[in-house]
Amino acid sequence: MPPLDAQQQQQVARVQSALAARLARSGGWLSFAEYMQFALYEPGLGYYSAGATKFGAAGDFTTAPELSTLFGHCVARQVAELLREGGEVLEFGAGTGALAASVLGELAARDRLPERYSIVEVSADLAQRQQQRLAQLPPALAARVRWLQRLPDTPVEGVVLANEVADALACERFVVGANGLLQQGVVQQAEGSLAFQARPAPPALQAEFDRLQPELAAPLPVGYCSELCLQLDPWVAALGSALRRGAVLLFDYGLPRREYYHPQRRQGTLRCHFRHRAHEDALWLPGLQDLTAWVDFTRIAEAATAAGLEVAGYCTQSAFLLATGIEAELAAAGEGALRARLASEARQLLLPGEMGETFKVMALTRGWDAPLAGCSLQDLRRQL
Repeated sequence: MPPLDAQQQQQVARVQSALAARLARSGGWLSFAEYMQFALYEPGLGYYSAGATKFGAAGDFTTAPELSTLFGHCVARQVAELLREGGEVLEFGAGTGALAASVLGELAARDRLPERYSIVEVSADLAQRQQQRLAQLPPALAARVRWLQRLPDTPVEGVVLANEVADALACERFVVGANGLLQQGVVQQAEGSLAFQARPAPPALQAEFDRLQPELAAPLPVGYCSELCLQLDPWVAALGSALRRGAVLLFDYGLPRREYYHPQRRQGTLRCHFRHRAHEDALWLPGLQDLTAWVDFTRIAEAATAAGLEVAGYCTQSAFLLATGIEAELAAAGEGALRARLASEARQLLLPGEMGETFKVMALTRGWDAPLAGCSLQDLRRQL
């Protein structure tokens, strides 16, 4: 891993001190979900709250909107279809603002601008970066953007967007023990280092595990470790409450439940990212690295149904981008350096070994009966 600079070393020391105090207040043990919440979102200390560069070449990972405007343009073409009778766009967790910039630019070119483009951003640091980026848009576009710290009280008609948000929700980690289910937690050892320690699962976690077990292809073996994100249900319910009519479009890496909890996936899907290196040590550099877990899209579909939303589409990112015109945009680029650059970006967005198959798109609708172009080439809902 790259060495830490002086500022990063100071940040690690602050986080470790605050985490030690938090552990002491909690009797020396935190559930993994509590640890992940602290490491990512603790005010002034967490990964998404402390001001470090997260996205792009200077950060820890690159999202599809950062990789290429092709992604945002394809999303915009689906949004334009949903805004044919007017409405607004609400984006949840907008990263650097790259998706908003691409979507607004393409919608302007299609004369289908939303009445308003709202961004819900809980990180003051990221909101500031988004404001700086979107201020560079033409004034007529920048004036349509507003920032919120929570979902609006009045539901919107139009589109709700969430790109790589669900994977960053704090999740529980469980271990199948010889004598019952265990909940993985975090403790601080005598020399100060962090370590995992499992306890018998509390009733709520046990009940969720018992609910999903019958749906799996085979019983999970002793020693099997994975994640269960209990925050998905209230999060999807909140997105549903923010939509009066239109669609929620979710983009994230994940799997349907039977694949997510496959017996061969014995160590789960938890991943960490630091300076474009992916690894699995979630206890290393808390607050300075990103922690994510793949999304159980079956759970999202269940939560959506419970919230009164219809699962109108579920497909791979590759299928969505092909259905929304990525090939036509490439063809329109002509020949030369621009075409070569866009073709390289498209390969990363489309190929199975890159983002094309790992990332999925799920469309949740309310009061919208027309088919969605982005989900027209592939229908994976039967896998949920």
